[in-house]
Amino acid sequence: MLKLSLLLLKFLLLPYSTYSLLLGWVESPGYPSGYLPHASLNWSRCAPKGHTLSIRLIHLDLEDSQDCENDAVKIFSNGNLISILCGKREFEELQTTVNPVLQSSPGGCLILSFHSDFSNTKRHTGFRGFYTVQDFDECEDDPDNGCTQFCHNFIGGYRCSCRHSYHLGADKHTCTVSCNQDLPGLTRGEISSPSWPGSYAENANCKYTLSVDDHLQLELHFSDLFDVEESPDGQCIDGLRIHTSSGTLGPYCGNTPPRSPLLTHSNQVQITFTSDSFGTNKGFNLHFKTTDKVCPSVVTPHSTVTPEEPEYHQGQTVTVTCDDGHELNIRSKSSQYLTTCQSTGVWAPSYICERVDCGFPDIPEDGILKVMGSDNQHTQYTDQIQFHCSSNYYKLEGDDTYICNASGQWQSSSGKTEMPKCTEVCGMPENEPQSTARILGGKIAKLGEIPWHLLIKEPSRGGATLINDRWAVTAAHVVEHVEQTSLSLYGGLIDGRTSSTDPNVVVITSEKIIIHPGYARNVNDRTNFDNDIALIRFDARVNLGPNLLTICLPEGTIDLVEGEQSTVSGWGVTDRGGSSAVLRYTTIGVYSLEDCQKTPELSPNNPMVFTDNMFCAGADGKDSCEKDSGGPFVVPMLTGGNGPYRLAGIVSWGPPCRERKYKGYYTKVKNYVPWIRDTIDATEKSLKG
Repeated sequence: MLKLSLLLLKFLLLPYSTYSLLLGWVESPGYPSGYLPHASLNWSRCAPKGHTLSIRLIHLDLEDSQDCENDAVKIFSNGNLISILCGKREFEELQTTVNPVLQSSPGGCLILSFHSDFSNTKRHTGFRGFYTVQDFDECEDDPDNGCTQFCHNFIGGYRCSCRHSYHLGADKHTCTVSCNQDLPGLTRGEISSPSWPGSYAENANCKYTLSVDDHLQLELHFSDLFDVEESPDGQCIDGLRIHTSSGTLGPYCGNTPPRSPLLTHSNQVQITFTSDSFGTNKGFNLHFKTTDKVCPSVVTPHSTVTPEEPEYHQGQTVTVTCDDGHELNIRSKSSQYLTTCQSTGVWAPSYICERVDCGFPDIPEDGILKVMGSDNQHTQYTDQIQFHCSSNYYKLEGDDTYICNASGQWQSSSGKTEMPKCTEVCGMPENEPQSTARILGGKIAKLGEIPWHLLIKEPSRGGATLINDRWAVTAAHVVEHVEQTSLSLYGGLIDGRTSSTDPNVVVITSEKIIIHPGYARNVNDRTNFDNDIALIRFDARVNLGPNLLTICLPEGTIDLVEGEQSTVSGWGVTDRGGSSAVLRYTTIGVYSLEDCQKTPELSPNNPMVFTDNMFCAGADGKDSCEKDSGGPFVVPMLTGGNGPYRLAGIVSWGPPCRERKYKGYYTKVKNYVPWIRDTIDATEKSLKG
């Protein structure tokens, strides 16, 4: 009685500030006489840890309005609005409907906000409520308290406890059993799940550790009764695992025990068993003993062993051969080695058979050929890659899909090991001419109609033809006086007067000029234009587009025939005299051999030379002319839709345009295709080497 009196006295003597935190009144300004217009109140309190704070309204009389937009009391719990009140409520309604929700979460806070508007039609007394702090019963009111067996509430918190033979785990919530056993040196014995043969304990986390001498291995024999909980779809809910030096076996569950005897091939074994918080299953029981170590039939993954036996004893030697597509992780990169079974049950030496790595494919660094579906981490045996060209102006030459084969090479689906490449789509202009005229006053080309024709302005005006994104071909006499390899060519234009700063104009700089070795250079009184052909290599790849495309070279041995119609183009002299400012083109026909052999003469005793490397062509009122030299003679004629177009000739020589012979002589490109390709290949290899 004395102790109780002292306790009450101590409570009554608490400082007012401490007492006010536990309970008190909250009411509207002026209560109960009534609140004034524009009145307001902001009130807040927080509960200690393990407690809740609640408000019990005993009176509510405010102006009523739709959605309480005039006068209102608002209550928030941890910043969230839990109630908004206005109007008049009876005490019974407050007790049954309003007050039950005016409570904070454990350790949370309540905020009460009151405001009134500018006027009221009659006086309202306001509100009054009593706030208190209560202990929160985690055991009764919190289903997530985490206690797996018993929960005990106390003021400000709770604690968990366990049944007999269980102990509280490190998390202070989970009840488990003491089932860890360390059994060093035992050569035989028995291990079972907790409470065997009764139902095993929930939340078990058992570890049984066995260790014997190095030359021995542990052999496990499971009893037929095996009952470990599993889900209906066969997944392990509880599980038994066996950890050895070579890896982990399991988990095992259900009603089928692991195979017996189970040879671990290890002198150290850890057996783990875990269970959840539900179930009434029996568990497992096993006997263990030791035998001399034997070596396993598998020396290393991804390999075969010769001779093949279920197990091997000390001193036996075998040949290990890596499977197809695998090689040893040693410097020699062999796929086979000898190894011997040791007394400890291990193979020595022992190497890993790794997947053959083909490496990243060796492709040109030109930004055109792209690899899809692979990177430096996915280049091993059976990995697959795909190639594609990054521009529509190129086509893939070769297979597109390659697989890393067993020999460490990328191999296509058709068996090829050389990498594909992207070649230019040639002779297919996107904007083809629909009618023809003549260069001597002929038809003016539109942009993109003859996209392979390049303009040379200096040192002498002429033309060249784009045959790939790095090379052009022209007449040798156009470039024979170029003192250095640097030459400017212009593409993607029609008007030769267009400034080189125009965004549509492509200015190309040469890096190397190769004149055919059979061409007689720098002859004063030239009567022989045999081998009038030269190649120009650019200092960088050109970006192909609708106004700058390549033309195809002739194929096969088919020669031009008399009367065959073709298209010739250039910026040369027109029928009005003087060079054309714009690119013009016309359609002409191939003349017979007899007509071509009737060459014009520089003088009665000094005729021009005609060879098998030439042909001639023309038409009434149509011809190429001075300063068209080096330009393309294209078959078939450009009439639309008949591509691909091929470079049959190069404008070479002819009688003066003023004589109106209308017969021009052209270098026969068909005769030089091998020289063109061999020269380009040799030059590219020498530059790369």
